[in-house]
Amino acid sequence: MWFMNCLIAFASIIQLCLIVLASAAGLYYLADIVEEHTVASGKLIKTLIFVSSMILIGFAIFEDLPTILIGACLLTNMMYVVVMGTFPLIELSSPKFLLSLGLLIVDHYLAFSFFLTTQHSFSEVLAFFTVCLWLVPIALFVSLSAGDYVLPTCLPRSDLDSDVVTNYFQHKDRRFKLLSFLKSVEEAILPRRTKKGF
Repeated sequence: MWFMNCLIAFASIIQLCLIVLASAAGLYYLADIVEEHTVASGKLIKTLIFVSSMILIGFAIFEDLPTILIGACLLTNMMYVVVMGTFPLIELSSPKFLLSLGLLIVDHYLAFSFFLTTQHSFSEVLAFFTVCLWLVPIALFVSLSAGDYVLPTCLPRSDLDSDVVTNYFQHKDRRFKLLSFLKSVEEAILPRRTKKGF
């Protein structure tokens, strides 16, 4: 019996590694698509925010979810709309982005509190979390690299004393770049072969 337990542990580790690898490959592919189709990605994320808000309103009308949970989720969706105002350039240190992250944590706390005190099936809880809490933040996370190759067109109000190009290159390195990060991980794990010229 101990041999089977060792095999189960080994197989679980392999399965976990494959899940992580598949998720990373999927994120890499999605980040590449978002970079190529920035305008369509922005419209898709705004549509996801609208659909999520309509589903939350449906929960408020047809289900017995707490009003504070629905209100907090709707407020978070409004903050996502504000964050999308500067899409594809999303500043991770901006107060609106940090407030949306804080509201996301509050949403999770309220949802966990509600679903722990009431009887719901796992599929109902997973459906609520997936559609109402996780879908838009994951889309925003994947789209963080969309502004990497956007040319500077205007200055933020705080930097009116410098020119556009100088401002762009000063703030470019401060942003988190998902696709650049995944490419560096790919280079570290799978180094490219160099052809020798004889």
